[in-house]
Amino acid sequence: MDRAQKEQLVDELGQIFESSGVVVVSHYAGLTVANMQDLRAKASDAGAAVRVAKNRLAKIALNDKPCASIADLLTGMTVLTFSEDPVAAAKVAEDFSKDNDNFVILGGAMGENALDRAGVTAVSKMPSRDELIATIAGMLGAPASNIAGAIGAPASNIASILSTVEDKAAA
Repeated sequence: MDRAQKEQLVDELGQIFESSGVVVVSHYAGLTVANMQDLRAKASDAGAAVRVAKNRLAKIALNDKPCASIADLLTGMTVLTFSEDPVAAAKVAEDFSKDNDNFVILGGAMGENALDRAGVTAVSKMPSRDELIATIAGMLGAPASNIAGAIGAPASNIASILSTVEDKAAA
């Protein structure tokens, strides 16, 4: 890899570190190519991405970035799982580590906050951005449906009373 390619890679990694909601650092020694393809596919489906980069170049890219605290984790064979959604990458990494003993989560960063192994697990259990938006939309729609039900209820009550009176009159 020549100097220009290294500079380009550092720039790409810098963009990743700056724009990601969460970055998870893991060791992947012992994973097969098929395992890595599976991880990449799962990450892509969840709106996350996976990147293997040289630790030295990743440390250079981390300079003056919000998640610079993960530089200490970049030793050995590391892979970065990242996403704009603050939860997606952590969920993918956590789920993948359950099925693959060779995939070991070291920690990560959520913005300026450093995450240890337990922190990544905690983030992975949080609802995703889409789930939160759906919950909020449901909460906003509930009062409207309650009002519509309350407005329609007196009419149905009157109809049932009239029906009962009719039945009694006919009997």
